[in-house]
Amino acid sequence: MTTLVLCVDRSNDVGHAAGLELPIVGWEAVQSLVTDVGLADPEDSSVNCLLEALRVARDLRDEREETVVAVVAGGRDSLVGADRSLSTQVDALVEEYDPDSAIVVLDSANDERVVPVIESRVRVDSVDRVVVRQAHDIESTYYLLKQFLADEELRSTVLVPLGATLLFLPILLTQFPPAVALAGLAAVLGAALLYKGLAVDEYLAEVPDRVRAALYSGRVSVVTYAVSLGLGLVGIFLGALSVSPQLGPESVVLRTMQFTYNAVPWLALAALTASAGRLLDELIGTDGVSTPYLNLPFGVVALGLVVRGFAGWFLQREAVLPDPFIFGYIVTPQQRLAAFIVVGIVVSIVGVRVAASVSGESIEDVVQ
Repeated sequence: MTTLVLCVDRSNDVGHAAGLELPIVGWEAVQSLVTDVGLADPEDSSVNCLLEALRVARDLRDEREETVVAVVAGGRDSLVGADRSLSTQVDALVEEYDPDSAIVVLDSANDERVVPVIESRVRVDSVDRVVVRQAHDIESTYYLLKQFLADEELRSTVLVPLGATLLFLPILLTQFPPAVALAGLAAVLGAALLYKGLAVDEYLAEVPDRVRAALYSGRVSVVTYAVSLGLGLVGIFLGALSVSPQLGPESVVLRTMQFTYNAVPWLALAALTASAGRLLDELIGTDGVSTPYLNLPFGVVALGLVVRGFAGWFLQREAVLPDPFIFGYIVTPQQRLAAFIVVGIVVSIVGVRVAASVSGESIEDVVQ
């Protein structure tokens, strides 16, 4: 059994460095070639590839296996010409030595592309890729970059925003201060990455189909969702208008509580409208109303009461809101907060009992 140990150099760096014509066959000839290539360019990884071919041939010879070690190369004119030259050399070796199999030794991804050419001439039992130890990280980085650039989705996610950022950076630097320009670009780049990372594009792509299906199915929730969106915008607008500018930028908590206190009723009404539309869809349907949809309106109202109570407690303590009077008595911030919490809990319990009575389940099942 004869094994052909084939050292492949597609770009013919070996032949160019040593000034020799390839193929080169035989232990002594390849050993001499290692010296010539090493003296010509000690940093060339082809030296390690040649030594690896000699090592493989020696190990096979120690196992009493007949081996032929050879070096084949392509050319530097073109890839097609290089591969044809290399295939011609392999054909000559196969015709002369008639090997039963071959072991291919190479040192780069470029050389690895000719393995199918060799396999079409002789059976390849193994491909031994040599990586110089000092350059291992560089080789790994190269392959990672190669896989990254081959992935179209990753390219569009990372390279397109990065390229747009680098393209607009000089323009913004000429129009705005460096801090403003860099901050704006960082925000835009971050938004683009979050847009892809959170799959917002996939969700938005499904929105037209969902809206079309909802309109064709005659769901009431389509209208109530639109109404709830308008109510939410009204709440945000009124909450922003209610913020007192005289508090100053240092009173962030009070300004936030003012916004929350005035926006929560509208936001709760928006959520209540949306949940009512979903509940009506369930009532119109033939499957009946499920317990979560019965609980949802009461939960929205209870949550809105509790949040508004805490916001009012902050504002009343800081004298932003006046102390309310009930039957001639002043209500303290603690009493006000307790009243809102109690009412919220009562509303939540009423919702659980209503859901249990309508669905025919026990209260323990509804709570679970």
